[in-house]
Amino acid sequence: MKKSLCIALFIIFAGILSACGSSSEKENNKVITVGATPTPHAEILEEVKPLLKEKGYDLEIKKFTDYKLINKALVSKDLDANYFQHVPYLEQEIKENKDYELVNVGAVHLEPFGIYSKKYKSLKELPNGASIIMSNNAAEQGRMLAILEKAGLIKLKSGIKKVDATTKDITENKKNLKIRNDVAPEMTAKAYETNEADAVFINVNFAIQNKLNPKTDSIELESPEDNPYANIIAVRKGDEDSAKIKALLEVLRSDKIKQFIDKKYQGSVISVSE
Repeated sequence: MKKSLCIALFIIFAGILSACGSSSEKENNKVITVGATPTPHAEILEEVKPLLKEKGYDLEIKKFTDYKLINKALVSKDLDANYFQHVPYLEQEIKENKDYELVNVGAVHLEPFGIYSKKYKSLKELPNGASIIMSNNAAEQGRMLAILEKAGLIKLKSGIKKVDATTKDITENKKNLKIRNDVAPEMTAKAYETNEADAVFINVNFAIQNKLNPKTDSIELESPEDNPYANIIAVRKGDEDSAKIKALLEVLRSDKIKQFIDKKYQGSVISVSE
């Protein structure tokens, strides 16, 4: 009798634990955890919170300042998605890390790249032998070089895709510019403030964090036309069609968020759609 009672109690207890587990799992499925850099990505995601709440999801935002840690956190399943990178950067990360099975589920906005100078008001004013700092982000070397080429300061190897170009592909450098590409993206704004070069390339997010307005403070701003560097939502392969990811992307591309981006960033960040 005692044995039967113990077995019955065990079954009931196990059922309660199972129900709790199912309830907890169900709750977790209603939470979307997204990794992002503080500006503008986390700021945009804050605006998204109430819109996702209306769809039944809670949004948890994890902020990162080191690009390299965000995809790692996604692969480790600490995140459901991340929002900080463009396709060329994602492709570079996958190339360098064979275990990164990550995919792009859609673009949200574009951050036109800018170059800044405390000494000169335009790229044309740069003197012979001027020093330029580019970040060490390999996925954006071609992007920065394309700005210099468009300004007529350098020429790149004929036929090369701009996204793949490196300093080794420079075939003409009339002003003998001294180009450094050994500074981490998050340190470029500091290099500008301390006047380490005649001109410094700075990502929009780091420019904004350092009280720079890319539209008015840069001496040259990248054109948004036919630009492959739109910032995307990335997820683990296999999660592309999950309900929570579809809800996240739908809200990020909503008219309300587009209006927020346009009003807050005044052209320094540009909403896009596919």
